[in-house]
Amino acid sequence: MIRVLVSCDAIDVTAEFARLEQGGAVATFTGLVRADDGVATLELEHYPGATEAALTRLADDATARWSLTAATIVHRVGPMAPGERIVFVGTCSAHRAAALEACAFLIDRLKTDAPFWKREIVDGASRWVEARAADEDAAARWR
Repeated sequence: MIRVLVSCDAIDVTAEFARLEQGGAVATFTGLVRADDGVATLELEHYPGATEAALTRLADDATARWSLTAATIVHRVGPMAPGERIVFVGTCSAHRAAALEACAFLIDRLKTDAPFWKREIVDGASRWVEARAADEDAAARWR
């Protein structure tokens, strides 16, 4: 089972985790908006349809590579405050190593392969967030 959702709604990690519990091992990652450098708001934009397709391709890749029984990617878009959940990634497999590796793969590749655009609001001024070299390095280990 693959679940991909891009939404403005808050992420219910309890419900998402429950959907993944199919026996074996479940691994999850939840990302929160950081308040680095005084960020008051983080706004995410995406290209509907293309974003979901990119996330589905990643989940398909992970499912095939690690024989997952389930993979979930839920990503928020729109304005978010520090401390709010921005992303939930979860995997389920018969064995823990596969679930953990697949979860790491998905979050690493999500940071570089999904078409999202981030803008930070600091002291009333906005600035676009550029891709970080560390994210590219993390994703490269899976290629």
